[in-house]
Amino acid sequence: MNIADCSVLVAGGASGLGGAVVDKLAMRGATVVVLDTHNGDLEPATGVAVHQVTGDICLEADVAAALDLAERFGPLGAVVNCAGIDRVGPTLSASGPLPLEQFADVVRVNLVGAFNVLRLAAERMAGYLPLNGERGVVVNVGSIAGCDAPAGMAAYVASKAGVAGMTLSLARDLADAAIRVVTVAPGPFDTPMFRRLPAHVQDAVTADIPHPVRPGAPAEFADLVAHVIENPMINGETIRIDGGARLGRGNG
Repeated sequence: MNIADCSVLVAGGASGLGGAVVDKLAMRGATVVVLDTHNGDLEPATGVAVHQVTGDICLEADVAAALDLAERFGPLGAVVNCAGIDRVGPTLSASGPLPLEQFADVVRVNLVGAFNVLRLAAERMAGYLPLNGERGVVVNVGSIAGCDAPAGMAAYVASKAGVAGMTLSLARDLADAAIRVVTVAPGPFDTPMFRRLPAHVQDAVTADIPHPVRPGAPAEFADLVAHVIENPMINGETIRIDGGARLGRGNG
């Protein structure tokens, strides 16, 4: 999919990794619509088209409004699901078991919300004429936590494992419509979410990265997302981008 030929919806694009994706795709010529619960401080370069919709990825009406806006600027060639929350806590602590509503909230946003965006976007994409053999691509954002399962993150791990686990099934479901589905699973990246972790946890996670021994830059994540969108042979895969990091028991 040629980025410059289409409009793109970036859910969770107001900050962090999503904000970097917005910048990258807009500079590559796409018209980008951001769907987020808050408006970001996006300052696109002159001539770059970025539009914002305030809404919840779990609400069908909000997603539909963002898709409607994106389609005003051309075929919806790609969707990038960056929206997510990271509420963490042990399953059992001195204060009792992890509140069920906390677990459910994380799964609702990170997994159910991602699927909601994908299913509604796929319905739109399926009605287009194919362009160079495909109608669209959906890139979901997972996490290496979904594979490595650090302690103290059961809800987050479950949600991101679900995103990775449904990737191939979704790609197979949408193959006849010529729509690709890919998950990109980042490790530690220098984002507001990462910086909210306690300093000792940040240091421990960074020290365990083989090379380069630092958190990733959001622009590096965005480079991979752009490549996935443009490479038609990447489909049904969960791709780690983590510098070789593996989250162990002590990283949670």
